[in-house]
Amino acid sequence: MITRRDLAAAVLALAAAGRGAAAQSLPSQEELLRFQSLGQVTLLHLTDLHAQLPPMHFREPGTNVGVGESHGRPPHLTGEALLAEFGIPRGSAMAHALADLDFESLAARFGPMGGVDRLATLIAAIRAERPGRVLLLDGGDTLQGSWTALQTKGADMIEVLAHLGAEATTGHFEFTYGAERVKEIVAALPCPLLAGNVQDSEWEEDVFEHTKMFERGGVKVAVIGQAFPYTPIANPRWLIPDWRFGIKEEKLAERVRAAREDGARLVVLLSHNGFGVDRKLATRVPGIDVILTGHTHDALPVPVQVGRTLLIASGCHGKFLGRLDLDVGPEGVRGFRHALIPVFARAIRPEPEAAAMVARLRAPFAAELERPVAHAETTLWRRGNVAGTMDAVICAALQAERDAEIALSPAFRWGYAIPAGSTVTAEDIWAHTAITYPQAWRQEMTGAQIRALLEDVADNLFNPDPYYQQGGDMVRSAGLSYTLDVAAPAGRRIQDLTLSRTGAPLDPTRRYVVAGWGSVAENVEGPPVWELIFRHLAATPVLRPAPPAEVRLREG
Repeated sequence: MITRRDLAAAVLALAAAGRGAAAQSLPSQEELLRFQSLGQVTLLHLTDLHAQLPPMHFREPGTNVGVGESHGRPPHLTGEALLAEFGIPRGSAMAHALADLDFESLAARFGPMGGVDRLATLIAAIRAERPGRVLLLDGGDTLQGSWTALQTKGADMIEVLAHLGAEATTGHFEFTYGAERVKEIVAALPCPLLAGNVQDSEWEEDVFEHTKMFERGGVKVAVIGQAFPYTPIANPRWLIPDWRFGIKEEKLAERVRAAREDGARLVVLLSHNGFGVDRKLATRVPGIDVILTGHTHDALPVPVQVGRTLLIASGCHGKFLGRLDLDVGPEGVRGFRHALIPVFARAIRPEPEAAAMVARLRAPFAAELERPVAHAETTLWRRGNVAGTMDAVICAALQAERDAEIALSPAFRWGYAIPAGSTVTAEDIWAHTAITYPQAWRQEMTGAQIRALLEDVADNLFNPDPYYQQGGDMVRSAGLSYTLDVAAPAGRRIQDLTLSRTGAPLDPTRRYVVAGWGSVAENVEGPPVWELIFRHLAATPVLRPAPPAEVRLREG
């Protein structure tokens, strides 16, 4: 049985690592891999890679507000509060990996993170240390998020998963390639795509495998997959019209019981539900030992325990590799050790074969990717509950190029940061816009319709019931000013809504010209949003957006 001693040991190990990094130096590869192994099974967890092949910078959120029981609890801690919770010294390497504080100076000191070739090195080292005991699981959102993935319809990332030796995956943005391409992807993957919560609409039959059994270290391990349950709401339903998604607790409980009856001593849920959904799910579906959670891009250096279930959150964009060692007895998990390994690209020797693969996959697109399009005088970033400077650039382009009073941009959590002083390339723009439904639309909307849209998004984000949260951030906007009261009831969270240009309250009956992109509707007309951005940057090549102040966040 997992005890408080296990969790205390994890916190102490993290604190020790933090003190070691407090000298303001980059840890070595050997230090990053240092781990006192335990038990028979090692789970390695990657999630939300978003097709990022080379190392990059990723600025963690400055705001990540939790509501209801989640308020003030991990993963809804940022900045100083997060560092204090886990005893991590400010200015250390781990502090840079986990928090947005001092981002520019620490990014310069510690360098970029991630990279498929660095991940390959870490995975190979752990496999060599633990022969026959390692299981590498990928949490989905892997085949989308870059220009190379969009142009190859995910084929480049299928090769990456094969090289890394992934043994199971699940999905979310993978489904935006459309049902027929998804079937081709599943056939080409080196491992099963597990998604027990996806059934066809006619016969309610499983579309994908739901469970895969493994043996590691003499322990039978059941891995059950859970795709993003709100895919047809958050993304275009018309791309996957015959598939039905959902949380589907009863089906999951059936899978867990069946796995136990089949002899599984360890049951793992490979999930793309999002952290809040998984935390609630752990209270309602018994028998799950470990939930490897994804979708919300949370990076937690210590597991969260819910009853007898451990929740592991391993970040995004290849910035971290999660490791969980488990001692499994006849009656279940007896103990664990965990490490969230930050993938500092300067510290880790790239695996030559993986480096060659990355270079080959990028070569056909290299000239396009490297094309300079602007210069960033301030850091461009996306991640945060209400605003990001990269989103401000996108909204400014929509306003200017579509002659709109108001611009709206989806609050995707993928898209890396571009440090101040950098040349902005075409690849950087595509890293924030590369989707299969990129059309930039322009239409008239009444003030009442705009308010309703904002309220709907706010409820998807801040509903106190995690099962009604879709795990994103607030839609980005330009031309609007308002207060977002996250603790207010549904329909009353958007307050003081005004048109920024005039300061006048938004008229419910007046029609405003609005531009946006990423609509989930079918047959949307308009150019790809990146074309508008490139045109806008040609006229305004020096970027110095300040963090938008038009949305004021009130936490209650």
